[in-house]
Amino acid sequence: MVRTPRPSRPRRRVPRPLLVIGSVVAVVALLAGVSMVGSLVTTLFQTLSARPPAVDTRIVAPDESKAAQAARAGDRNADQNAAADWLATQPTTYWLTPEIDPVDAVWDRVAHLAAEAREQDAALSIAIYGLPDRDCGNHSAGGLDPESYGTWTARIGDALGNASDIQKIVVLEPDSIALSSSCGSPADRASYLRTAVDNLRGTDTWIYIDGGHSAWHPVDEIADLIRATGLLPSVRGVALNVSNYQDTAAEFAYAHALSDRLGGTHALIDTSRNGAGPAGTQWCNPSGRLVGSGGGAYGDDVVDTNLWIKPPGESDGECNGGPPAGTWWPASAVELTREQR
Repeated sequence: MVRTPRPSRPRRRVPRPLLVIGSVVAVVALLAGVSMVGSLVTTLFQTLSARPPAVDTRIVAPDESKAAQAARAGDRNADQNAAADWLATQPTTYWLTPEIDPVDAVWDRVAHLAAEAREQDAALSIAIYGLPDRDCGNHSAGGLDPESYGTWTARIGDALGNASDIQKIVVLEPDSIALSSSCGSPADRASYLRTAVDNLRGTDTWIYIDGGHSAWHPVDEIADLIRATGLLPSVRGVALNVSNYQDTAAEFAYAHALSDRLGGTHALIDTSRNGAGPAGTQWCNPSGRLVGSGGGAYGDDVVDTNLWIKPPGESDGECNGGPPAGTWWPASAVELTREQR
């Protein structure tokens, strides 16, 4: 009996264009996979390499600071120009306010500061100062309504997230917690601050909330105010002595006492204008003050480091002969830098 071979199944011919398309899709998928893996590796590396501020941290000297603007103008007397020139080169925190950097412009400002940080091989340090009912109607009154504040801080957070390759230090709303009890709005302020923290946190972003200073609230009192915000442990720590003049040693002691009460939270200390110490109880443009130690000079297991947070040469407000808060004041710049030039 002769077996008749069964016919083999005919091969399906794939048109050449489909073969090409399939090959392209496979390559694209491979590259996408490689890209995704590369992105994950980069993110992991950035996360693992992130380190909090410490001794020797150097922050940006912003080219759009008010000192830098005054230095470029060069339209004052010799001492005032020299003071502006020197201060313009000093690493100093840049203050983001909605009056100068509104919602539609703040992303670009942060991106510019981040580019400067890369150029200067430095960390980016910003103070965010736009809280609703800011300064409780005092010299620095202003700020945004709650909805706009959420939008504004989200824009800032997006810009910070776009700069994942650099270290970012955020001083969030100086005076906001220390003033909250006298303003009668602790719960509202805590809610605004929590929104801001949610919007701002990200890779290598170190957030410090307001901790007042050693001559303001007793340590137990400020610890209670901070604890009530619900912001710990989602932030790195507290910023102390911002825009004030207290001795560095006093602030270190205060930071340690506060850390003991708050479960080991860390601190930054503003030394921008405390070179001559405080002037009694005066805080608004006291005379005879000096710039303090440059940023990154000190630190320990609680105090991450010191920084210049309040820009020297900017007024505290319309007091003791000063112009409105935040305005460049040439006479103050000269006085603060008299031993540096």
